[in-house]
Amino acid sequence: MDNTKPLIELEPDDDGRIRRTGNVLTASTHIITVVVGAGVLALAWAMAQLGWIAGIGSIVTFSAISIFTYSLVADCYRYPDPVTGQRNYTYMQAVKAYLGGRMHVLCGLVQYTKLAGITVGYTITSSTSLVAIRKAICFHNAGKAASCKFSNNPFMIGFGILQIFLSQIPNFHELTWLSTAAAITSFGYVFIGSGLCLSVVLSGKGAATSITGTKLPVEDKLLKVFTAMGNIALACTYATVVYDIMDTLKSHPAENKQMKRANVLGVTAMTILFLLCSGLGYAAFGDNTPGNILTGFTEPFWLVALGNGCIVMHMIGAYQVMGQPFFRIVEMGANMVWPHSDFINKEYSFMMGNVMVRFNLFRLVWRTIFVIFATVLAMVMPFFSEVLSLLGAIGFGPLVVFFPIQMHIAQKQIRKLSLRWYCLQFLSCLGFIISVTAVIGSIHGIIQDFHKTNLFMYKQ
Repeated sequence: MDNTKPLIELEPDDDGRIRRTGNVLTASTHIITVVVGAGVLALAWAMAQLGWIAGIGSIVTFSAISIFTYSLVADCYRYPDPVTGQRNYTYMQAVKAYLGGRMHVLCGLVQYTKLAGITVGYTITSSTSLVAIRKAICFHNAGKAASCKFSNNPFMIGFGILQIFLSQIPNFHELTWLSTAAAITSFGYVFIGSGLCLSVVLSGKGAATSITGTKLPVEDKLLKVFTAMGNIALACTYATVVYDIMDTLKSHPAENKQMKRANVLGVTAMTILFLLCSGLGYAAFGDNTPGNILTGFTEPFWLVALGNGCIVMHMIGAYQVMGQPFFRIVEMGANMVWPHSDFINKEYSFMMGNVMVRFNLFRLVWRTIFVIFATVLAMVMPFFSEVLSLLGAIGFGPLVVFFPIQMHIAQKQIRKLSLRWYCLQFLSCLGFIISVTAVIGSIHGIIQDFHKTNLFMYKQ
């Protein structure tokens, strides 16, 4: 019997870990899976604010920036040499290796603030979709003239209770089944939403559109444009998991070369999907494009319900995929501060049928409090487009533009005040301006929405 192949497969990688087997195709798939999320459904609204020229131009520009900066990130996976250097397993590790401790702390603050905020966004998204299901059934049974407005709060509370239980799963590695289901359903609702919009356009019932988008007073128009930029930025971002994807790639050919090719393939596919979804949504609804295109449909009610159900399934899994790294960093910090505390460190276990269940008191208390806080915050500001834009604004400038460029400058030792240095810093400033303006637009939109509804009384 030839035992050569099993022995090769068991041989560890250059860092002593299990040999990685990922390739360009698998990395491209991961990228597409991560970026195809609820943010895609808000792109039609963004297109409506920007119009055809600026809308298409913005999506293409953001995608081009992503291809360029993520290629810089790929070169920083290893330190100091991009091919033979020591691996950086996380984005924060890479920032620390190339830019030092202060930037490492700043990166962590931005990254984990965004991860925590995304849990609020996902709670809003899931409740919006659950309300949309109920409205579709209501209109189907009672007719178009029926008054079908419902509060998001009961759905947010139910979603929060479910996440309290799921949050007790000890670590990210035990979430594979949930993550896989989330990835499958994400494609389901995007194609259902795009298909419904296409059917409206082909039937000749599409709304009027324009080159410049919605017609509003200059100040309001500008703020809507800023918010739309944040929506596009959120949809294009996968910086929080870029090194998790790279850490699956085999060592030959070099990881950075594979990741660059995967990035081009993944972002190109992403761009085509974004243009399709946003363009069809705007063509179907025009100036009245909703923040989530699926909420604009009530018939066929079963298909609308299926699409929104897919969103909810995706949000259930995505909440944990984004939340678990945030939970882990807090628990690691508590362990470092109180290493001898039984409350923080002791694990308890018991049998539930044939299943061994493990729990930790600190994990139980802290994660429960966090989920409750995120749920209450979502109930206070259940505004889909504005909250997603704010999350996109927080992450795009620092994680997609600033840190990759500064790490590249440090790695290549680019001479200060040289032409290349000026060009890179200009792009970095552009990313900062986009983030700041998107934050301004998002916060203004949230404040306006607060004035239109009473606290905890929002209905859609």
